[in-house]
Parts: sequence; structure tokens; C-alpha cells
Amino acid sequence: MVEQPPPLTQVETNGIERIPDAERTATPFDLFRLAFGGANTFSTCVLGAFPILFGLSFWQGLAATLLGVLAGALILCPMAIFGPINGTNNAVSSSAHLGVHGRIVGSFLSLLTAVAFFSLAVWSSGDALVGGAHRLFGVPRSTLSYAIAYAVFAGLVLVVCTYGFRFMLFVNKIAVVSATVLFALGVVAFAGVFDPSYAGTINQDTFWPAFIGSALIVLANPVSFGAFLGDWSRYVPASTPHRRVIAAAFLSQVATLVPFVFGLATASIIASAAPSYVDTQDFVGGLLAIAPQWFFLPVCLLALIGGMSTGTTALYGTGLDFSSVFPRLSRVQATVLVGALAVVFIFVGRFGFDLVRSISTFATLIITCTTPWMVVMMLGLFTRRGWYDPEALQVFNRRQRGGRYWFAHGWNWRGMTAWWVAAVVGVLFTNIPGQFVGPLGGFAGGVDVSLPLSIAVAAVLFLALLFVFPEPRAVYGPDGPRLVRAANVPVPPITSPAVPVPA
Repeated sequence: MVEQPPPLTQVETNGIERIPDAERTATPFDLFRLAFGGANTFSTCVLGAFPILFGLSFWQGLAATLLGVLAGALILCPMAIFGPINGTNNAVSSSAHLGVHGRIVGSFLSLLTAVAFFSLAVWSSGDALVGGAHRLFGVPRSTLSYAIAYAVFAGLVLVVCTYGFRFMLFVNKIAVVSATVLFALGVVAFAGVFDPSYAGTINQDTFWPAFIGSALIVLANPVSFGAFLGDWSRYVPASTPHRRVIAAAFLSQVATLVPFVFGLATASIIASAAPSYVDTQDFVGGLLAIAPQWFFLPVCLLALIGGMSTGTTALYGTGLDFSSVFPRLSRVQATVLVGALAVVFIFVGRFGFDLVRSISTFATLIITCTTPWMVVMMLGLFTRRGWYDPEALQVFNRRQRGGRYWFAHGWNWRGMTAWWVAAVVGVLFTNIPGQFVGPLGGFAGGVDVSLPLSIAVAAVLFLALLFVFPEPRAVYGPDGPRLVRAANVPVPPITSPAVPVPA
């Protein structure tokens, strides 16, 4: 029997243990609202402006945006079904493929992603709020004003994340509708000055590096949800058809074309009407410079709503996961700790470094390292026929040893090897014009081929290792493995730390 959902103001007590079936009352539409609400924000507009900042024309930028969103959505959407299957987050589910200890890779990647996108949300929303308040009420654009705005945003996000899943879902329900309405007002505000014939500033020799680089930055947005989808989908009942969960994740990212195209279109207006803002890569300042006065208040509201939505979806999952990595910390304590570290990063990054350059570089490197991890997870799901042992997945969290996913001292070197080799290959071949070029970044004439290479290396290497060095038969379900072989070798029983377990 399914219980009634708890009140919004009741602090969530569930951690990364399997969610009881009676409490799994979320729907695929709830998953859609969380994933879309977390990206239907001002920070996504900033990412949408990058094709213009890189010198592409509007139509070239639109093609790069469509490529990035659709490719990213396709890569992301299968990651949604781990939550309903296992009732826990994706980092815990990765124990099945990287080992009991190897699951910390997912925790580390989610931390990097959360810090990057939480920071982007607070930075972009804080800048927009201060800029709008300056134009409306004469509030000075001083260091103190920005610091107060950042602190307020970060504090509000921490409060929402502390209450947990239900409160976050409530915030995102509001954000999906209100932010979409505000973007519609933006269409009205800029329709008279928008010119789709904006030609860009690049030449033929630099087109492909700029185009691929732009598509990768856009793609970073959907891929960034890969480590977090299980945080929300774990509340979806296991009986829900997988196709509905996958469709919800895919459509949530397709819907982000709303903020992406808004950012792209307004950036093209800025490039024509106020090119100095493009030269300095100040999208927020440029937007406020070209906006009609009546749109300043919607900009402030969009910044407030968007900062809350993106910040909560980024921070919640990492706090949840680190409560298992550091067992002395509760979910609430881990959330506050990670949030505090992120706030420090926000202030250092905003006042000490080149913000736009740092974001684009960090985002590209994150997807280069996260995508191979997702490939290993999805291929593992395929070869296991979607079968997992819920108790064995919780061995690390309970500080036990042994079980189906113990492999070699808690590490599945097959999945680990495929991940780190593919990630290293991706970094070596990364080529972000004017920002970060790996040692082999010039291999394809300046075109960034890091992502397709890392995906291919992860897929081929992982399947090859599974075939040449079969995993124990016990990790597969009653129907056995798909596509690969299995080895009839024993696995150690699950024991407490006090009981010796053979390696």
C-alpha cells in the first residue's frame, strides 16, 4: 500500500538506502519537472550564449545548440532507470559495475558537477539580480552588492536542499511554469530588435573548432544530470514502465531549448547592438544593456527562480551521496558541508578568476570525464539485463565487505579501467579554442574530438574486458549475461568489518 506523501516542511530522513516501496510516490512527470526545472533557468541562457561568444552566426549557433541538446539528451536518458530499479541514487548503483569501493568515482564526479553548476547558477542569477536592481532602483553594482546576492541565493538553496526531495519538487513545479512565462515575456521584449541574419565573426578556418566547442558546452548541460537523475527517480515506483521514465528524462532536456535559444537569440542581439559585452564575454551585462526597462523586473524574477531551481537540483544529490561517503554525517549535515565548500568556490571564482573562461573549460572537462562513466553504467545495465542485488549495492554504505559486487578488494577493475582510460583519452584530445588544449588537441585540425573518442574507448574497452575477463556468474540475474560471458567463480558473503573476508 502506498503511503501519503509527507508534508513539504518535514525534513527528509531518507538517505541512499533503498527507498521503501510504500514511499515511492513520484511519477515520470515529477522527474520531468525536476530535470526541466533545474535547467529552465538563467544559467542555461548563459550557456546558450556561448555559440555567439565563440563567433558563430545565429543559424550556426542554433545548429550547434540543437546538436548539443539532442545528443546530450540521448546520452542522458537511460541513466534515469537506475533509480526506479534500485531505489537509490546512481552513484550507489554504480557499485555493480565499478565495485563496492569504485562507486566513489560517481560521488567524485557528482561533486565536481554540483560545484560547477551550483556556482554557475549563483553567479549568473546574482549578477542578473544586482544588474536589474541597479537599473530599477539604483542599487550600486559593488563587490558588496554581489557578495550579498550570492550569499542570499546560496542560503535559500541550502534551505530547500535541507528540507529535501518533496520541498525541492515543490520549488521546481513553480519554476517550470513561472520561468517559461518569463521567457515568453522575453520573446515579446526582444522580438522587435532580433535579427536572425546575424553573421558571426569567425572565418572558414575556425568554424569547425568553434562549432564543435559550442555543441560540447551545450551538451554539458544535459550530461551534467547523469549523476543526479537517480536522486529523483529513486522515488518512482519500480513497476513504472522504463520507457516512460526514459521519455521523461529525454523530453526534459529537449524542453531546455527554451532557455538555450533565448540565450542564443539575445546574445546575437548583444553582438550587434553592444559588441563590447561580447568582447568581454559579459552576457548578463549585455542583456541588461539591451533590455527595455519594463523587462528588468522579469529578469530579476527569472534570476531568483532560476537560481533556486538550478542550485537545488545540483546541490541536493551531492549532499545526499556524501552522507554515505562520510557515514558520520547525516544527509542534512553533508548537504550543508558541500554547500559551504561550494560557496567558498563561488566567491573565489567570481572575484579571483575569469568567470566565463572557467565555466566553459570546467563544463567541457566534466563531460569528458562523466560520459565514459555513464557509458560503463549503461553497458553494464545492458549486459546484466537490468538485474541488480539491492543488498549488495548497499555494502559500502553499511561499511560491510563482500557480496556480489566486491570483485577485487571492492574494485571492479574492468569498469574502472574502461572509465579512467577513456577519460584520460578525452582530456588528451580536448580542444577548447583559446581556453584549454590537450597535448593531442590538434590531432583533428583543431576540432575537438574528445567526446566521441572517450565514448568509443569506454564502450569498446569495457565490452572487451568483460569478454576476455568474465565477471562472476553471481552478478547476473537468473537469465544470465547478455552479449558477454560469465565465470563460475564464488563470491565472498556479505559480512561486517569485524569478520575477516577473503580477498
